[in-house]
Amino acid sequence: MDQHLAPVSDRSRAVALALASLFGAFGVHRFYTGRITTGVLMLCTLGGMGIWWLTDVILLAAGSFRDAEGRRVYRWSEAGSLDSSQLSQQQIEVLLSEVDTLRSEVAEFGERMDFMERMLAQVRQRSSLPEG
Repeated sequence: MDQHLAPVSDRSRAVALALASLFGAFGVHRFYTGRITTGVLMLCTLGGMGIWWLTDVILLAAGSFRDAEGRRVYRWSEAGSLDSSQLSQQQIEVLLSEVDTLRSEVAEFGERMDFMERMLAQVRQRSSLPEG
């Protein structure tokens, strides 16, 4: 069967790719797509020592990864999900507000990480100085 005519999964490729990128070594994306057995195997092997994880990320990015029923995880959004034309202006404003809040939290997290890196660098520098 031609790959482009193969049935398409109702799972989101964007969600699966995000899960694989962040938690791929633990097989979370496989649990999401219904591939429980191989998800457990990935969990036990930490993503096949990274090789299996990298392969899955490439397959997901290319749209060739398959769910438990053998359907390609191809759509960027889940089947039946709402598009912007179905959202009210108030819902869009709420979503934009949540995105802005998330952006500020990520920026704050980045600042905290920078601070921690500077603190660790100072500790390393102090421990490498000769005692005298």
